Amino acid sequence: MKSAYRPLPVLMVACVYMAVGAAGFVYHFRELLALRRDSLWVELIELLAVVSGAFMLAGYNWARWLAVAWMAFHVAISFPVLRQFGIHLLILALVVWILFLPGARRYFESSGKS
Repeated sequence: MKSAYRPLPVLMVACVYMAVGAAGFVYHFRELLALRRDSLWVELIELLAVVSGAFMLAGYNWARWLAVAWMAFHVAISFPVLRQFGIHLLILALVVWILFLPGARRYFESSGKS
């Protein structure tokens, strides 16, 4: 049975993912129109953030895993620049912590949506 209670931290993370994904999509859209190399992949990655956030709001468990994978991808691609790597790693740790708190875990598990 679906719990009507969506934890505030899950709501906040989901909204941040949707906002960052949408802003990134708009920001990089000119590159797509200019047919720059890899611009299609950048836009698809940004859309994954929006998808992840939207489906986290709906209680889909796979969406929180997608959110973690999305952030882990950013950690991996930022590795050569230590400052960016560190910031992304901290954000990843925060996202993992928030999305796997007991309340969040109950929310995703009670939805019955894999």
